[in-house]
Amino acid sequence: MKAVTIFREYIWLVSTIRRAGRITFDEISRRWADTGPGEGAPLSRSTFNRHRLAVEEMFGLIIDCDRRTGCEYFIANEEELRDNSVQSWMLSTLAVSDMLAGQLAIRHRILLESVPSAGEWLAVAFVGIRQNLWLTMTYRRYGKEPKLYRLQPLCVKLWRKRWYLLAFIPDCADSQYRIFSFDRIMSLHTTDDTFRPHADFDAEAFFADYFGAMADTSVRLEQVIIRAYGHEVNYVRDLPVHHSQQEIATEADYSDFRLTLRPTSDFAAAILSRGGLQQVIAPQWLADDLRARAAQMLATFSTNP
Repeated sequence: MKAVTIFREYIWLVSTIRRAGRITFDEISRRWADTGPGEGAPLSRSTFNRHRLAVEEMFGLIIDCDRRTGCEYFIANEEELRDNSVQSWMLSTLAVSDMLAGQLAIRHRILLESVPSAGEWLAVAFVGIRQNLWLTMTYRRYGKEPKLYRLQPLCVKLWRKRWYLLAFIPDCADSQYRIFSFDRIMSLHTTDDTFRPHADFDAEAFFADYFGAMADTSVRLEQVIIRAYGHEVNYVRDLPVHHSQQEIATEADYSDFRLTLRPTSDFAAAILSRGGLQQVIAPQWLADDLRARAAQMLATFSTNP
């Protein structure tokens, strides 16, 4: 059997169990035959068990059986499929890829966003993170001359169609934690030198107080209240601005949402991009800052033809 076919079966199995929540083997087998990859043939118990083991090894997802309820199968570590997890991203990407593969006849009617490739640098970063290897990197910031860095790679982050590398640079004067965009890396290589693993480092915790990929500890943690107007309320509810978001007031024509984050420049730009559909109510200094930015934008538009 081709590898691509087996992958599709793994994805189908996880998706089916996840949608059902809990499901018996007989029901899985029936769906396999009726609407799944079985094409009319039921799923054998041996194939099912092999796929269960493969899914655990490949995606780290445990398909367990609850014998108290008639041996219903479920994903025992559902928390691994949270929205920003690697497992969730891999499964959703593979599932969409599998679905698109069967739509070549209408490919000109399927429009996709282009995500710049991180090239070979992403693979080098993965090796450095996995093996705790120092990396050497030549990096060019916009408007600056290329600079050579020697760094310890900690994690990578995909944000708004760009890959970023968070690194630790012990002898850096201003901030030992630095973030680099992969599209500005000119060269990246592993060395033979290893560093002691950062046992207390938690990638999710590091970025938890930030809006996106910009991390600046000089910006203090704030209780930010944003007000969304009209249909924008539904947009903010369905696609939260930040994981800490809570709706604290609901009126006929607007709703207020409280966020706990460090309002860095990328957060300010995101609010301004909504063109008045979102407004910062508190803290006052942030509201004043956004008002000044908006005024500067208006002045620029009015003076340039």
